[in-house]
Amino acid sequence: MTDRLTMQDPRQQYPQPPFPRQPQPVPGLAAKMDPVPDHGETSYKGSGRLQGRRALITGGDSGIGRAVAIAFAREGADVAISYLDSEESDAREVIGLIEAEGRKALALPGDITQESWSRELVERTAKELGGIDILVINAGRQQNREDISKVTSEDFDKTLKTNLYAMHWIAQAAVPHLPPGASVITTASVQAYDPSAILLDYATTKAGIVAYTKALAAQLIEKGIRANVVAPGPFWTALQSSGGQPQEKVQKFGAESAFGRPGQPVECAPIYVLLASQEGSYISGEVYGITGGAGVA
Repeated sequence: MTDRLTMQDPRQQYPQPPFPRQPQPVPGLAAKMDPVPDHGETSYKGSGRLQGRRALITGGDSGIGRAVAIAFAREGADVAISYLDSEESDAREVIGLIEAEGRKALALPGDITQESWSRELVERTAKELGGIDILVINAGRQQNREDISKVTSEDFDKTLKTNLYAMHWIAQAAVPHLPPGASVITTASVQAYDPSAILLDYATTKAGIVAYTKALAAQLIEKGIRANVVAPGPFWTALQSSGGQPQEKVQKFGAESAFGRPGQPVECAPIYVLLASQEGSYISGEVYGITGGAGVA
């Protein structure tokens, strides 16, 4: 594959559908996807923009969180990643990539739908890394349901706890540790603005993430802390193949975008780096769409 920084037609830069069927149990593993996503393992080049910073990333084992963890390490940050126990194999790869950059890596396996763990992982990060300068709240749950009658109370509760409650618990625990100049970045979705019929509960939580982060930004700027949202469109992650989309949609995932393909996780990473770095010093309360041309208005 051509180096991603070489000027080229972005429509042809990464794989296009159709893709093979590839059902996985929740939460899914990146290593089992076909094609394997590009998280920047060999393609992301750092330039020291986060030198000496300390970052906590939820959902850092695969997908966008993995790409952000790799990028942050290559920009000079120590990185803690949280993930589910079942994602250990993916997470170990990320830990190895962080350490290969000479940065400190902290593995935090556990379930963020448990309030006690959401708060504990923050305290462990602050202790092990010596503080927190960047908080990326990215872990999410997405399970498609064809009709409102299929969205059970258990579904709704688990999606809200993963995507909204955990965000609140983690942010609330982290704020006392964040110094002036720190950055909070949440991950919403184009679903917040253009919801799919089959993602009723997921889209609801993504709209909530936007509102929560904008309100939080208004509070935190009084402490010299910035907060922003990244809203991706169709990105090729394990979230999709493990029930986030029906398999027939996985096979043509991204085909309806203006690019004719899904985004690769590494294509999100530079936005997170900007928002985490001092170069983003006048950016707060904003939503950055990375949607393959769909927009977030």
